[in-house]
Amino acid sequence: MKATYLLLAFAVLGLGACDFDISNPNNPDPIGQNPSRQRVANAAAGILIASRQNAADFVLDVGIIGREAYRFDGSDPRFVTELLGEAGGALDPGSRAFGGDHWLEHYSAIASANELLNVIGTATALSAAEQRATRGFAETMQAWNYLMVVATHTEDSIPVDVNRDPVSGAPAPFVSNDSAYRFIVGLLDTANVHLTAGGSAFPFTPSAGFSSVGFFDTPVLFRQFNRALKARVQAYRASRNTDAACAANACYTDVLALLAATWVDTSSAATLNNGVYNVFGTGAGDTPNALFQDPQRGENFAHPQLADSAELGDLRFSTKVVSRPVGSSRGLSSTYGWIRYSSPAAPIPIIRNEELILLRAEANNALGNAVASAADINYVRVKSGGLTAIATLAAATQAERLNQILHERRYSLLYEGGHRWIDMRRFGRLAQLPVDRAGDLVFATYPVPSDELIGR
Repeated sequence: MKATYLLLAFAVLGLGACDFDISNPNNPDPIGQNPSRQRVANAAAGILIASRQNAADFVLDVGIIGREAYRFDGSDPRFVTELLGEAGGALDPGSRAFGGDHWLEHYSAIASANELLNVIGTATALSAAEQRATRGFAETMQAWNYLMVVATHTEDSIPVDVNRDPVSGAPAPFVSNDSAYRFIVGLLDTANVHLTAGGSAFPFTPSAGFSSVGFFDTPVLFRQFNRALKARVQAYRASRNTDAACAANACYTDVLALLAATWVDTSSAATLNNGVYNVFGTGAGDTPNALFQDPQRGENFAHPQLADSAELGDLRFSTKVVSRPVGSSRGLSSTYGWIRYSSPAAPIPIIRNEELILLRAEANNALGNAVASAADINYVRVKSGGLTAIATLAAATQAERLNQILHERRYSLLYEGGHRWIDMRRFGRLAQLPVDRAGDLVFATYPVPSDELIGR
């Protein structure tokens, strides 16, 4: 039986619930027909719990493949063998912890959302507006989880029509990546319609990840998150340049319109960290952020090329990476540790203002708006990096500005969402990533897990 079927039988994986207000998060009751307000709140919390399940692991694994990070783990060499394609080896689709990873967790969250969506229309304890708000919330979180799957499996096809009976339903068909991106766009737009009709408040309290570094905890404000996610998706589609719907920079034009409906801000008072986050904690039953380690003794290291390529004085490097005693494994070594996450309760960004500004710079550059693109690039350099503006950037070529955008994204979004690997792949630059041992590979995609293909 396929994992995407099995997920329908257990919509919420066992995780803790700091800020989620679930009485028994490790064994939630099925939501059932005509759910009470509390059951709806528990189901919404379950979606967020399932969504954060893969957050830290994703950052580390994709960071390793994208040459942002190393993990020298004496108990498991696969971090420097399998993930780095040692001696031309492949990712193992049968291993859920490595080559077959970054699939089950996200489909679990998608299944959690479907369980709620399937019954929310029967919830008489909620008003019609509250039902619509709940739909918009669940669909937006589904879209983000689908995006995480397609971001790691971009050369394969993935299933999207997974809301099927786990016993009698036929397997969900695999669709092309372009089709998957279009599905995600449609899901976000549907969610946006529901949020627009969702009234002034959700019938539950979203986690602190929607209010601790910004305020996106009402349907109106949550719409900004929805539009921000769609802007990211449209930028990915535009740069991949494989979908006719994005011809003539149509998707980049859409990025600018979408960002205008978000919290993107380049004023002097702007907070670059303003955004939406996966949150963690150390309380009873909660889940800590596994990326937090002692930077001098932990197993996670920063890739040494980060130091080689950083501009002198760039705060985006010096506030995330620190010198440490040398670590090594199988011919690799580093003298840099991570301070990006300062505690086990540190949140991991889903999307924040700094990324939105650089998405706008990317779109304006593609559309020939050189002055606007240069202004956003320089804003981030000065505001986030503590660097000087590049006075000649507006007069540079479009290709030169794109190079600069990718450089700024590398350090602005360092170790927080696999952005380096995704960026280099979508612009056809994976060959520019460093190969530190002869014969190693830079993978373009994760394979579909083996058990998803049984019987197909």
